[in-house]
Amino acid sequence: MEEEVDYESLPTTSVATNMLAGALAGITEHTVMYPLDSVKTRMQVLSPNPQAIYSGVVNALSRISTAEGSRALWRGVSSVIVGAGPAHALYFATYEKCKIMFSKAGTQQNHLAHAGAGACATIVSDGLMNPFDVIKQRMQVHGSIYRNVVACAVGTFRKEGISAFYISYPTTLMMTVPFQSIHFATYEHVRHLMNPKGAYDPKTHIVAGALAGAAAAAVTNPLDVAKTLLQTRGAALDKGVREASGLVQAFKLIYAKHGLRGFALGAQARVLSHMPATAICWTTYEFLKMVLSTQPGFATDPPL
Repeated sequence: MEEEVDYESLPTTSVATNMLAGALAGITEHTVMYPLDSVKTRMQVLSPNPQAIYSGVVNALSRISTAEGSRALWRGVSSVIVGAGPAHALYFATYEKCKIMFSKAGTQQNHLAHAGAGACATIVSDGLMNPFDVIKQRMQVHGSIYRNVVACAVGTFRKEGISAFYISYPTTLMMTVPFQSIHFATYEHVRHLMNPKGAYDPKTHIVAGALAGAAAAAVTNPLDVAKTLLQTRGAALDKGVREASGLVQAFKLIYAKHGLRGFALGAQARVLSHMPATAICWTTYEFLKMVLSTQPGFATDPPL
């Protein structure tokens, strides 16, 4: 019988390993789940075109494919591909380093360390990813006037300036810091419960990743609705939405338009997209990390 690999004992401290595995995992995650992300964005738009009002995720997928063609579900995906690689490289490299720094010596499970490392990781990666996310969402909305990602970036910059790419950044951090804290702490906890020996086990990464993504997505959905409002304000029909300048104003607009249920807009699509997305991301990342850790030049960082 073949001896089981002690996955957790492999030398995975190399920044190059974490960055390359993270970049490939991020691109895979965002690309595979992009159609559901497009549906989530459309369902969160505060004052949508009457033709873009959907009763649910399946209805949205069907109507968009029928009325606009299946390619409409992939509009703006190149922005995510370009941004997700370097952003996730920083994301996972920062997480792995901070997890080691924050963990107490000899302690296998430290939920505060995992949550804190996740918060640090998202602060670093979101600073790079936010402009790409703005472009992506403006391409995703119904009736987008932009032909491609470059036209969207140039048009947004000329019309609204550089601030348009970062107007949602404080809101993004207010959402992603708790999201990633919940995500990483849940993932590490479930992974340890399912696989206390730490052997490489794809099933564990799939289940732990899916549960972590679902929990974090559900809890932070209200902030995601506000983020979508701020990032798509330039394409909004509502004058109040176009003039929104921050989180508090976004919350007021959402509540005035839909009441408390407005903060649950797109929640179903968001949870359904994050569950497989985080499962895919973690499975890809952990697999690549294991493979790369056995390759010359990737096992450990070179001495300074």
